[in-house]
Amino acid sequence: MTSSSWSLWRRIITLCAIVAGVLGLIAMTAAATAAVNRSDTSKVMDRLTPALANAERLYSQLLRQQSSARTFALTGKDSDLDNYRDAQHQEAQILSDTQALLSDEPRLAAAVRDIGAATARYRGQIIEPLIARTRTQGADPDNAAPTDESRTVYNDAANRITALSQQLSVRRDDVAREVRATSGVLILLLIFAAIVVVLAGVALALLLRRLVSRPVTDLAAEVRQVAGGDYGHEIAGFGPPELAALAGDVDTMRRRINADLTDVREARRLVEEANRMLEQQAAELTRSNRDLEQFAYVASHDLQEPLRKVASFCQLLQRRYSGQLDERADQYIGFAVDGAQRMQRLINDLLAFSRIGRLTAGFTDVDLNKVVVDASAHFDAQREATDTEIVFTDLPVVRGEEPLLGALFSNLIGNAIKFRRPDVPPRIVIDSRLADGEYEISVEDNGIGIEPEFADKVFVIFQRLHAKETYPGTGIGLAIAKKIVEYHGGRIWIDPSHREGTLFRFTLPVPVPARVEESVS
Repeated sequence: MTSSSWSLWRRIITLCAIVAGVLGLIAMTAAATAAVNRSDTSKVMDRLTPALANAERLYSQLLRQQSSARTFALTGKDSDLDNYRDAQHQEAQILSDTQALLSDEPRLAAAVRDIGAATARYRGQIIEPLIARTRTQGADPDNAAPTDESRTVYNDAANRITALSQQLSVRRDDVAREVRATSGVLILLLIFAAIVVVLAGVALALLLRRLVSRPVTDLAAEVRQVAGGDYGHEIAGFGPPELAALAGDVDTMRRRINADLTDVREARRLVEEANRMLEQQAAELTRSNRDLEQFAYVASHDLQEPLRKVASFCQLLQRRYSGQLDERADQYIGFAVDGAQRMQRLINDLLAFSRIGRLTAGFTDVDLNKVVVDASAHFDAQREATDTEIVFTDLPVVRGEEPLLGALFSNLIGNAIKFRRPDVPPRIVIDSRLADGEYEISVEDNGIGIEPEFADKVFVIFQRLHAKETYPGTGIGLAIAKKIVEYHGGRIWIDPSHREGTLFRFTLPVPVPARVEESVS
């Protein structure tokens, strides 16, 4: 594989690997040099310099021993030997410390041992005999006078200390020069690393310009030419393999677009024609719905009068001739009265259903607490007869039509009382919460409940789950409730997780000021 066929990724990886290798080599060299530098610096600061100071202290301790011994020879007082003993103790400590400091310098450590031997000879040959004579013979100025032997032994020890000081000074200067040399090497390595990084950045910039920026700019120019409408222009591939492949894919897309352009235009024409037909059908459907609503409203009104007459005369027959005819005639009259009354209720419910959303006074702020109180008042007699309990607190204020919301709660409360369990007082709990930017209202009862498979069916108009002899009604109440909720921009459903009785949930939009206040808080 030639370098010209290398992918852009491979070239960048190769460049990064070379730079990483060079920087790694520099880093290892710098680490080794820094270790040497730290070791030499530590030797200068922590070993050689303290050792040089100890050599000076050794000389002073030697002088203290000489002075104390001579003073004792002149006075004969044992107290004058305290300074001698302290100097001797200090010398031993200094020799031990210096020996430890120069443990990695054998030549200098040997010189320290020689000094210890020389000072010990000075004490053994000169000072200790002097102290013994003074104790035996008493104080004598002649004993305090130095002799040739004492000068020789003393000068040998002093010269060894001076020689050690000079050797330590020379060694410290040598190591200090090595520290400066390694520091200079570290600086050069850092400069070299910076140069490598700069050169790598320049190389990467040139590589990206040659293999990315320029080919992408040329490809963009050709794409703009095609986007301008020249779908017959062929897009050439050049640059690294990735961009060449991209150019080939774009050209393939161009050819496909060019081939499908006619079909697209034809499809757009068909879509526009279909949209016109849909608009016409939507207008016809709107008109048809409006006519159906008007028909239902008018039909409901027109049916009211004859039904009232039928119901009135049937009830009149029932009152006047009840017991005068045979039992079958009374039964027939009862059937007629019941049918007329149920037809009246059905027409009234249909009339209420058709009016929802058609006759409106506009939305206002509605306090649901007041709505529930008013709706509950409609069932005072039934509540007293069935010992019904209705519980609610802190319901929100919503935007809507108060009569429709009252009808909504009346339907739900009426159903809860109607479909109660035998010998169990109905308990209705109405609650609310804020969820996902809207109010969720729940109406829970402890009645006979609704099976989950009928949770959607009960909201369909005229759908009943029980015989009318068991539970009277038209089967339109929950359909009205659903239409009221949807008219207010919400949705209603039965919570399937509730097992004891029935739990209705429905949502109502949060008024705009309340929503803004909630977001601010």
